[in-house]
Amino acid sequence: MSEEVQKHSVHTLVFRSLKRTHDMFVSDHAKPVSLDEQSHKVKMAAKLRAEYGAVLHMPVLKEGKDKASSLASEQYGQLGYPALPGSDPEYLITGTHPYPSGPGVALTASTQLQKMPSEGAVQSLAMVLPPSQSRQQASRTAASVADIHRHAGSAERSQPPLHGLSLEAGGTKNSSLTMRKAPTMPKPQWHPPWKLYRVISGHLGWVRSIAVEPGNQWFVTGSADRTIKIWDLASGKLKLSLTGHISTVRGVAVSSRSPYLFSCGEDKQVKCWDLEYNKVIRHYHGHLSAVYGLDLHPTIDVLVTCSRDSTARVWDIRSKANVHTLSGHTNTVATVKCQAMEPQIITGSHDTTVRLWDLIAGKTRATLTNHKKSVRAVVLHPRQYTFGTGSPDNIKQWKFPDGSFIQNLSGHNAIINTLAVNSDGVLVSGADNGTIHMWDWRTGYNFQRIHAAVQPGSLDSESGIFACMFDHSESRLITAEADKTIKVYREDDTATEESHPVNWKPEIMKRKRY
Repeated sequence: MSEEVQKHSVHTLVFRSLKRTHDMFVSDHAKPVSLDEQSHKVKMAAKLRAEYGAVLHMPVLKEGKDKASSLASEQYGQLGYPALPGSDPEYLITGTHPYPSGPGVALTASTQLQKMPSEGAVQSLAMVLPPSQSRQQASRTAASVADIHRHAGSAERSQPPLHGLSLEAGGTKNSSLTMRKAPTMPKPQWHPPWKLYRVISGHLGWVRSIAVEPGNQWFVTGSADRTIKIWDLASGKLKLSLTGHISTVRGVAVSSRSPYLFSCGEDKQVKCWDLEYNKVIRHYHGHLSAVYGLDLHPTIDVLVTCSRDSTARVWDIRSKANVHTLSGHTNTVATVKCQAMEPQIITGSHDTTVRLWDLIAGKTRATLTNHKKSVRAVVLHPRQYTFGTGSPDNIKQWKFPDGSFIQNLSGHNAIINTLAVNSDGVLVSGADNGTIHMWDWRTGYNFQRIHAAVQPGSLDSESGIFACMFDHSESRLITAEADKTIKVYREDDTATEESHPVNWKPEIMKRKRY
């Protein structure tokens, strides 16, 4: 029989947890706890190796009284520094970190600590160096005295006078003085503002999805009225309506490898349409709930769909086989994107995570947990090896292949349904409240905000943006909206940098991480 578990009151359990937390962090905030001397020495030895491992192997001249050794001693004496202590010092520590000060650190004869050199001392050191060494130093760096001081750092850091400079027997080698580059905030590139120039109406329900065909002649939309409509891109006129879904069409995609159109919807169905006959030729069965998005792989005949059943599925287009079921998300998978390079599949979910998938193994390669709210939009940059994700808390940029975080784009405080980016670095985010924000991809500068008026007869609340996409020329932006219309935007040709200046006020603490 299993032992009966002793029950405690919530009060007792809370105070036990507090006690454990206190014991764990008491050394950080309270008086120092008495430490074991031996373990402290081991810790400091490890710290020394970690901090100064790069220079601990550098021996100082061991000839003692030979010419080079006496030269070094004379230079130290002339500069106003005490002579090198110890007859045979083993190491000269030349690190950029302050020497660790604290109990248990013993300064030995092999550890040299000197003060910062004065300006005159730096000049006199340059004068006493042998001519060959002076010429070598001059050829390697043209650093001035001010540069040396700036590189050496502020007064609170104790560093040796020959920072970054090592002398060897005969004066045959010295390392150049390198300067650390100060962090800078890049100025955003100027982008012309975008303006609405066409409103296309024809759907009888919310327009949920958009896709532009590879030839850039027409585009297709899927709607809550259960129809798929094909529109002429130049004139905006309706060319064709396709019926077959029995619920909202949530995703459409046009293949660049074959004359096929793919669609998915809340009726759990994924369909393949032959555009030569305008008929459904294949169904992909397997999802257990509404299918919210799909994407085509750019180089192989594979279709990836994502669903409310918390999975994404990989389908062989021709055989209709379910190649992989990508399971791991714990809530609705709202968006999926494919690319030719690794990782080939990226999904965003309502469980607040973004997953990068290994297509061959059908397993998660990386899980990004930085978002605090549901991720409904993922976009891949057309030129860079980066991507963006949209959530009500932030738009975040990431670097492939491992999902290294780049930066946050803050300010679009709404449920972000869609993202689009073009080759010029214009990122577009569309939200549930009908607002569109335009961003500079590189710096995260929000250069324009649009809130288009809803279609006459619609409620003001029906102004959500469900999908947006640039056409292949990237001169037009198409949005699918909750007022049953499709809106087309283009750049304002009359705008100049003088009429629409960059009003750039970077945050002080914002640092890009590349």
